[in-house]
Amino acid sequence: MKKSLVIVESPAKAKTINKFLGPNYVVRSCMGHIRDLPQNSFGVDTENDFKPTYVVIPSRKKLISELKKEADQTKGIYLAPDPDREGEAISWHLADVVGKDIQVKRVEFDEITKDAVLEAFKNPRDIDMKRVNAQQARRILDRIVGYSISPLLWKKVGRGLSAGRVQSVAVRLIVERERQIQAFKPQEYWEVEAELEKQKTKEKPFTAKLEKIQGEKPDVKTEEDAKKIVAELSPAEFIVSSVKESQKKRKPQAPFTTSKLQQEGFNKLGFSASKTMRTAQGLYEGIEMGEEGGTGLITYMRTDSVRVSTVAQAAARDFILKNFGKKFLPASSPKYASKKSAQEAHEAIRPTSVMRSPEKIKKFLTPDQYKLYTLIWKRFVASQMSPAVFLTTSVDISVLDSKYIFRTTGSTCIFEGFLAVYDLQAEQTEKHIPKLSKDECLNLLGLTPSQHFTKPPPRYSDASLVKVLEEKGIGRPSTYAPTIENIVRRDYIRRQSGYLHPSDLGIVITDLLVKHFPRILNVKFTAEMEKGLDTIEQGDTEWVKLLEVFYAKFQGTLDKAKDRMKNLKQEVVYTEEVCELCGKPMIIKWGRRGRFLSCSAFPKCRFAKSISTGVKCPQEGCDGELVEKRSPRRGFFYGCSNYPKCNHIARKLPEEKSEK
Repeated sequence: MKKSLVIVESPAKAKTINKFLGPNYVVRSCMGHIRDLPQNSFGVDTENDFKPTYVVIPSRKKLISELKKEADQTKGIYLAPDPDREGEAISWHLADVVGKDIQVKRVEFDEITKDAVLEAFKNPRDIDMKRVNAQQARRILDRIVGYSISPLLWKKVGRGLSAGRVQSVAVRLIVERERQIQAFKPQEYWEVEAELEKQKTKEKPFTAKLEKIQGEKPDVKTEEDAKKIVAELSPAEFIVSSVKESQKKRKPQAPFTTSKLQQEGFNKLGFSASKTMRTAQGLYEGIEMGEEGGTGLITYMRTDSVRVSTVAQAAARDFILKNFGKKFLPASSPKYASKKSAQEAHEAIRPTSVMRSPEKIKKFLTPDQYKLYTLIWKRFVASQMSPAVFLTTSVDISVLDSKYIFRTTGSTCIFEGFLAVYDLQAEQTEKHIPKLSKDECLNLLGLTPSQHFTKPPPRYSDASLVKVLEEKGIGRPSTYAPTIENIVRRDYIRRQSGYLHPSDLGIVITDLLVKHFPRILNVKFTAEMEKGLDTIEQGDTEWVKLLEVFYAKFQGTLDKAKDRMKNLKQEVVYTEEVCELCGKPMIIKWGRRGRFLSCSAFPKCRFAKSISTGVKCPQEGCDGELVEKRSPRRGFFYGCSNYPKCNHIARKLPEEKSEK
């Protein structure tokens, strides 16, 4: 009896699914995409409805041959890549290359558990060409932008550089933030704080901050002004003018979407966006659980929906009732609203079984998997629980007939609610305030003026960049992590102490692209293109029409840029250094690794070297200096100028201080 062939992307996913399906199925992995546009040619016929030319990826040729042989011996093929545009496109390519003249069906599931997989195989469907066309349009857009602009950068700046529809906009955001920081001029201001206590009691003193002067927010700009206030207030009476108490509910947050998981992964665990996604991928594809066997522990991790199935909600409610009690269970399951563009076919990221608490399965997980699974599990359980309740107190204290008003506020948790699971203690600030009454007189223990300065906007981290990309509609959940890793790997951006700094190369390329391709680098335009891709998937827009409209304007812009873009290769910046081979002056040039020193006699003399930082190599006994280097594997780093005699490397200069 012939078996059915099932094709998924990864070996781990294949291993897990194989255990669920039984002996009538053969499960194989295609290792992701099997075809793509050619590497060495444009591959898109812009004169013939943007017809793409797809070629088999060289590293997949042997695998394709093996899959074809297996397909010939099966009664049918089930295609089970991930449930998104890329997964649909992989399925379409597999059907075209491997599944010709064979019955082919698509199966889709959001979690790799036995019940979900078996249910999907009971309800196979045809390949969704609307999704495929949305993916094709995205791929061709990226090819048009990258294949047209990148060679221009090679010609004007240096070989090996690249531009991208999403990556270049992300770099622009980081460059603009850096310029805001550099242009920022801090403004001095002063605050005045009073230390007070109740009269004739032994309660602890408390502090209150100057809130108003004659009904207006205080504008104390100098130390002299602050001292005048202190002098005026020192003999005065401090009298409670109002006490306001109220209960406030803090609702739990929705379960994770991709972007929120990446943000919390960075903020709570210190994971980069790519590390979060790699770890989540392993949890999704399946973990060996001893006698239970292999199973996926979380639902699909590329989603912008906060929807939760009724089955998962019911399981969570049962768990909460048994483990926390009725008080922690809301009358009905909370409802969370996804953003308008969310793909509601998917669920939020949640554990496939709420009964698998992190501690129960810790022994089967790596330390990173355990940390991330704990975060996902706690966030989901908390999202189905009752709100936390806080008693908030705000006290105004009047001085000199209310010319000056001091204020102190405090908050005390009186019911934990969801905080019993998803602890936000680090985000809560509880402050001691004694029981106070209106018109009560207080003892002044001291007045403290303190100097402050306004702060510039912070540099982006992985978390804050993902947040702004999502808010502005740039890219999709699946693109955030690879976009950040790509711009770091290409040395347009550098990570320093967890924050993203633009390199000189990133700044130069951004300035050139913003000047000559303002539409491509425009944040709103990039977001509109993403919406356009969504309308293709929804069947409201023809993919060829979207490309025609884009290309008509882009071609004219490209032609102008070829003529007008400044050629940095022709700019000669002489230095005081001389060539070690011929003695001619060294000049600064640009390349894919940023700036470097080159002999001015090039091409007769090809001597070149990295620009030194002027920092001595810290390796004992070495007389070299640290220079900027970059490699495809390591990305940007500092290396010794005496390499290979000294192979010292560092991620940051010894003088660099960690950024808080």
